[in-house]
Amino acid sequence: MAPQSPPSPRDRLIVALDLPSVADAERMVDQLGDTVTFYKVGLELAFAGGLPFAAALARSGRQVFLDLKLHDIPTTVERATRQVADLGATFLTVHAYPQTLAAAVRGRTGHEGATGLTVPRGLQILGVTVMTSYSDADLREAGYAEGVSLTVARRARQAEAAGADGLIISAEEAARIRGLVGPRLQLVTPGIRPAGTPNQDQKRVMTPGDAIRAGADYLVVGRPVTAAADPAAAARAIIAEIQAAS
Repeated sequence: MAPQSPPSPRDRLIVALDLPSVADAERMVDQLGDTVTFYKVGLELAFAGGLPFAAALARSGRQVFLDLKLHDIPTTVERATRQVADLGATFLTVHAYPQTLAAAVRGRTGHEGATGLTVPRGLQILGVTVMTSYSDADLREAGYAEGVSLTVARRARQAEAAGADGLIISAEEAARIRGLVGPRLQLVTPGIRPAGTPNQDQKRVMTPGDAIRAGADYLVVGRPVTAAADPAAAARAIIAEIQAAS
């Protein structure tokens, strides 16, 4: 996929709806109103009826990031990706193993329509490199000899070769990976924490402004927005920081 024009500061913030129910997510979307245009639906909400909710969000004009982290045999991943594409999502995550990425790319590329022609899909595939809750020690415990830095670089190259559209990486790795893969891949960074907020279960974190300056295209922010006393004000502060750093 060719490089796209940079999104607006507001569109670069993806609010993670890591909430226990669709009703909670709907209330949060209502609270945020026009402040936020892009939402992430992850496993917790997906298993609570969140896939129809995600499709409804997309129909309402919002962008949707389905953070499902697919990983299975290639045929299953390809077919599952085709199903996700029909929901109208913008991003889908898969684990950044070469076979998995290639299968997801095939699934999002198109399908045979009634005329027999391939129908293009708007879905973009993001390869999950190394979770931001993982450290070098965590990878070693899981059996990976290389640390975070080398593993992320290897998976970034594999994602580019497989035709993926972007990567999920820590903002700590954004500058180096941007230099490695150039402008074609979208860099989407979770583990974003505004100054003064706790890291919680994240280990590789960065502030919104620093992440943008490091080369991130999109920032995924959950609890600093959704658990704030005024979620819309918290989102506006992050958007202002993105704008200042752009």
